Amino acid sequence: MRALVFENSLPRLAATRILATASPRAFVGPLAPLQLREIPEPELPADDWVVLRTRLCGVCGSDTKQVFLNGSLDNPMTALISFPQVLGHEVVATIERVGPGVTRRRVGERVVLNPWLSCAPRGLALCRWCRSGDLAQCENFTRGTIDAGIHHGNSRHATGGFAPLLPAHESQCIPIPDDVSDEQAVLADPFCVSFHSIIHSPPPADGTALVYGCGTLGQAAIASLRALHPEVRVLAVTRFEHQARLARKLGAERCFEHRPAGMLIESLGDAVGAERARPWRGLPMLNGGVDVVYDTVGSPETLEVGVRVTRSRGRISVTGVEAPKRFEWTPLYFKELSLVGSNAFGVESWQGRRQHAMEWYFELVRAGRVDVTPLLTHRFALDDYRNAFLTCWDQGTSGAVKVLFDRLGP
Repeated sequence: MRALVFENSLPRLAATRILATASPRAFVGPLAPLQLREIPEPELPADDWVVLRTRLCGVCGSDTKQVFLNGSLDNPMTALISFPQVLGHEVVATIERVGPGVTRRRVGERVVLNPWLSCAPRGLALCRWCRSGDLAQCENFTRGTIDAGIHHGNSRHATGGFAPLLPAHESQCIPIPDDVSDEQAVLADPFCVSFHSIIHSPPPADGTALVYGCGTLGQAAIASLRALHPEVRVLAVTRFEHQARLARKLGAERCFEHRPAGMLIESLGDAVGAERARPWRGLPMLNGGVDVVYDTVGSPETLEVGVRVTRSRGRISVTGVEAPKRFEWTPLYFKELSLVGSNAFGVESWQGRRQHAMEWYFELVRAGRVDVTPLLTHRFALDDYRNAFLTCWDQGTSGAVKVLFDRLGP
């Protein structure tokens, strides 16, 4: 079968970095680490695994960061992955084949992939995190029946959805209700990332939340806030006008341009009625500010602005990851802020009940409380992957938010 394969090749990485200084097309060019190749159909690592046939697969921000080589060589997460990789973990699929040990799933079921390669898919006794449903904090991402990998797409054994077929453990296959469309279901993963951050760092009643960055995660955060905390005031920081239009449609009260940073801080100060503390030089800091920031970018710039605009003892929940760099973070200690990382999702508690985040998503969709399908802006065949990724690269021109692969093979 033909699949998009990412190879950890130093010559390809070096050549691509050099050529990309002239054109971003180098990231998907003939010398790039990412290539469309023939690979064998997936084998089952254990009897309780299944083979899925991909119906839709979303392009995640983590996929584009990898393809565009946006990261640091000393990133400790490289200890938890293996190559070669078939990327793609936002997967809607039909179960094609089941192993002899499968008891909970059947051929022909339509499912969404819960991509975390935690203890159960690895054939291991559950660690303390997996027992509590915190699958993204599993202690065993390098052990068990498959090679290292955090989720599908970054383990060489657990290939992802940028291919017509992929393997999955039966526990990773969450049935899609009949009245939920493929287009709704393919947004379960990114919605649940934002849902998790809001569940674990909720805004105060009648408070003000700032969603920083309005790509897929930011837009999903706005929709989640509206569904879970309709009384909360939601402000948003956007990079492009098409993002601002969508953010307002999903429930943001006001949108602010992300640059210049000084003007952004001044405008947020006006919006929340906070006075400015002006240093001898550099950006101002708000005396007061927003109650909670959901930072879906995670860059030095967004973190620096975040600590300046959050009120004392407020909270900043970071779901985005950009390359590190120095920033002025004195307000973090001065205001006694809580800076919290938020990684993916698992079994979540809300309104006195516990279930998987994707099941919460389906429940909200079926109740008419959430509709994030306006995020779906572009669809491509797998063979057209170059244009798909270049559409992601040039969001300002293309208007891209969520890009999908929907024709992945015969």
